[in-house]
Amino acid sequence: MTIKTNALKSLAIAVTLSCGALSLSATAHDTHAHETNANSASAKALANAVAGDHRTAKNKARDQYRHPIETLNFFGFTPSMTVVEITPGGGWYTEILAPALKGTGKLYGAHYPDTGADDYYSNSRKKLVKKLASDVVFSEVVLTDFTPRQESELAPQGTADLVLTFRNLHNWKDAGVEQVFKDAFNALKPGGVLGVVEHRLPAGGDAKIAVGYVSESNTIKQAKAAGFRFEASSDINANAKDLAQYKVWTLPPSLALKDKDRAKYLAIGESDRMTLKFVKPAK
Repeated sequence: MTIKTNALKSLAIAVTLSCGALSLSATAHDTHAHETNANSASAKALANAVAGDHRTAKNKARDQYRHPIETLNFFGFTPSMTVVEITPGGGWYTEILAPALKGTGKLYGAHYPDTGADDYYSNSRKKLVKKLASDVVFSEVVLTDFTPRQESELAPQGTADLVLTFRNLHNWKDAGVEQVFKDAFNALKPGGVLGVVEHRLPAGGDAKIAVGYVSESNTIKQAKAAGFRFEASSDINANAKDLAQYKVWTLPPSLALKDKDRAKYLAIGESDRMTLKFVKPAK
């Protein structure tokens, strides 16, 4: 009788363990399927946005230097996120982010306010407002006010999954970068990501010659000082041909020297850029 009882107990344990293993396997399968579906949705949303008719041929021609799909994937973009783009400027990245997020996520454009003055900042805001009104793909974009070197609410505190800035740090100088990183930290949820793309000053490079280029190590230091954890860097937007021995606007698309050595600078292409990913700690 005891032998039969022990055998039954062993069988019951084996069945329980087997069921547990099957349950774990099913959970893992469901998780993998969910991630696959999410990645597929993200890939489709970005591909459609990049190929959209609302983008000009001139802007599409810059994809080879800016790698928007690869860059946004590196930062962990998904169409359900709440995303902040700091100073969208002419809206190059907004043309991709807005349709990719439309109907499923949210996009804030944190841009210079229109103070009524006839200056770069107010005129830039006016141009962006006009652009956003030009096509239905931008109909859900929400503009907020960002003022360099002043505390700014980029989005409601603790609501953003992803804050992005593309080639802006050189405009804000050290004090401005330190403040905007604090603003980004406040806007992000715990676990949220700050994505930075910027013209990269080579190690040991002369900032007086390479005007417009920024130190990668100093940028990482500034982000850490704001509370971020440095997660990863990528060479997606690197350009080994760019030796940064001139002002960054010498290169395309600006070509500040006009026809002087034009072929030389066109052959170099757009600037060498650092692509950095930072995370707001969960605690």
